[in-house]
Amino acid sequence: MTERLIAQKAPHAVEVEEGKDYYWCACGRSKKAPYCDGSHKDTGIRPVKFTAGKTGTVYLCGCKHTANEPFCDGAHKSL
Repeated sequence: MTERLIAQKAPHAVEVEEGKDYYWCACGRSKKAPYCDGSHKDTGIRPVKFTAGKTGTVYLCGCKHTANEPFCDGAHKSL
């Protein structure tokens, strides 16, 4: 398994639509961060699928160290 890369030391504030599925990049290699673009190939790391519970802004983890994937839990503050 390859190591997760820190994409950024801050969350990604993104707009989501209720009921829609999203795929959060867990490897840190995506050029479409915070979403998966397939860059994880051959890393052993897979994207995290989530369905938006409501329409609005969510904060997705940018550092890839959250304990609450795919959402930011402030872990970037200790990196």
